[in-house]
Amino acid sequence: MVPEEIPALVLASGSRGRLRLLRDAGFDPEVIVSGIAETNDDGLPTAGLVTALAERKASAVAAIRPGALVLGCDSLLDLDGASLGKPATQQDAIAVWKRLAGSEGTLYTGHCLIHGRAEDRATGVAATTIRFGSPTDAEIAAYAATGEPLSLAGAFSIDGRAAPFVDGIDGDPGNVIGVSLPLLRRLLAQLGVSVTDLWRPRVS
Repeated sequence: MVPEEIPALVLASGSRGRLRLLRDAGFDPEVIVSGIAETNDDGLPTAGLVTALAERKASAVAAIRPGALVLGCDSLLDLDGASLGKPATQQDAIAVWKRLAGSEGTLYTGHCLIHGRAEDRATGVAATTIRFGSPTDAEIAAYAATGEPLSLAGAFSIDGRAAPFVDGIDGDPGNVIGVSLPLLRRLLAQLGVSVTDLWRPRVS
């Protein structure tokens, strides 16, 4: 059994990719969607913006679950200094992919952990360089028509239908999906929690 002093892990996100990554890594987090709007109302650069949004998400959920260990994350693609989030429409997704084709960008994910009291927190940002291929207009239109890019920062991921259009990455692949597990381990350590303490118990 998990010791009583180890808090419950709560993911402040409705991202299926993040939840899948955490479950595959041995965690069994509760999910509470923060409801925080993902807007760049602060005019921050991408790395600063994802950190600020991750903190807002974690803070909102920590107010609901003050005794838990709350993880907030936010991802954006930086392309030539522009922060690209989720496209609003199929046409937006097509327009984004016409910009991505043959280019290189950086996917940033901000992470914020809050343990117990709101002031007991650790934050960090992970960056992964993405080298995009050059899909044809027909391939871009077909991908946009699937609806998949509408739920993805930068209109892509590396674990779905867009994978054939990504030539390569430099950095943590999990970060592109939504959680950098090595960064999560370091943030947990800052709060005095071992990553292994949060693994779900083995079923004999």
